[in-house]
Amino acid sequence: MRTLWLLVIFVMLSVPTVSLDSDTDGNQFTFVRLEYGGQLTWRSSWRVDWPASDRNFIWQLRKQTNINVAPREKIIKVGSSELFDYPFAYMLEVGSLRLSQRDAENLREYLLRGGFIFIDDFHGEREWRRFYNEFKKIFPKREPIDIPISHPIFRCFFKIDELIQIPGLRSIFSGRTYERFDGYPAYCRGVYDDRGRLMMMINFNTDLGDAWEHAAEDYYPREYSDMALKMGINAVIYALTH
Repeated sequence: MRTLWLLVIFVMLSVPTVSLDSDTDGNQFTFVRLEYGGQLTWRSSWRVDWPASDRNFIWQLRKQTNINVAPREKIIKVGSSELFDYPFAYMLEVGSLRLSQRDAENLREYLLRGGFIFIDDFHGEREWRRFYNEFKKIFPKREPIDIPISHPIFRCFFKIDELIQIPGLRSIFSGRTYERFDGYPAYCRGVYDDRGRLMMMINFNTDLGDAWEHAAEDYYPREYSDMALKMGINAVIYALTH
């Protein structure tokens, strides 16, 4: 089974890039990863788990749904107007996020005009505070709140009845599910527009990207990769239908 998975992923990685810029298919969905500046090091963490995480998720999205999905992800800077051409964007490791005023204004307009941002892979109260400080540049008067399990995002494709903490690879090898000692439990928080549409899904104290990246590996538990893929696919479906 592991050999088959690896063969499938190898074939997927060999598929040539299809660009929406060529207008090959105006109805094609493209998985967007957001590029941002960082606080902690000379290089920010926006590229963590890339490209395997994105491409494994794309492969599963194509397999599990009838969405016409581009076989390659697209990387877009948070301050770029190009972002407005895409309904869904993925951002991770936001404990190292740094936004200029222009970046924040661009993200605010994108979200309020119907865009959706899926945030992943940051842990512990220190990283939450760093993210929250940058978030307030985007929405000074809005607050992230816990998304109830009854919300349509947990029902729109796969039925998800319980949130579980998805461990990163290092945590798996350490025999635990959390990455920081104050990084437990996992939370799924959201930000809504004035009409009640969820426009930002914040996965905190959990690492869906690692689960996507290592979904084909024997050493990564299937229960976690399955749940991480369901969470991501539901988010895409919600973004495309709300």
